[in-house]
Amino acid sequence: MSGHGFHVHGAHDHEVEHQAQHGPGLAQSVAIFTAILSTVGAIVSYQGGATQNEAMLYKNEAVLQKSHASDQWNFYQAKSTKGHLMELAANISPADKQEFYKKQIDKYNEEKKEIKAKAEELEKKSEEANHQSEHMMHPHHRLAQAMTLIQIAIALASMTVLTRKRWLFAGAGIAAAGGCILWAMAWLA
Repeated sequence: MSGHGFHVHGAHDHEVEHQAQHGPGLAQSVAIFTAILSTVGAIVSYQGGATQNEAMLYKNEAVLQKSHASDQWNFYQAKSTKGHLMELAANISPADKQEFYKKQIDKYNEEKKEIKAKAEELEKKSEEANHQSEHMMHPHHRLAQAMTLIQIAIALASMTVLTRKRWLFAGAGIAAAGGCILWAMAWLA
């Protein structure tokens, strides 16, 4: 057609010519920005999930140890009951049988000491696991907040392309910076 004196440009030709004259535009900047934020968001999301899973594992361990401690305390109580029955038997039995019951009482008292020590050790393990669970949840909260700000930044950047309002892109940058700061704080605190 150019041989007849006029040339018709397609939309693609017009955009290539525009890019050559004006350089990369707002849309390209926003696209790169959102691609970077999506990558950072994926990392933050993975870390948040991993810390939450680890916290749940510690919490499960705390519950398990507490259950074992409870079993030991029940065992302790059973030995106490048997000891009390032996005391009662010693009090009402003839003199020649009392020595047997006193030995049984001593035996139960010794067993109770071991059971009590084991129960207290299991309770301590439960407390430690519970503390670890709480410790792991602190970064998780920060990571969740960071991810929220990153998602807000991506949404604002997308709105920038649609509306061509550069102030939205500035808001996206502020939200992204806040998200990155919270991400860093999750691991520094």
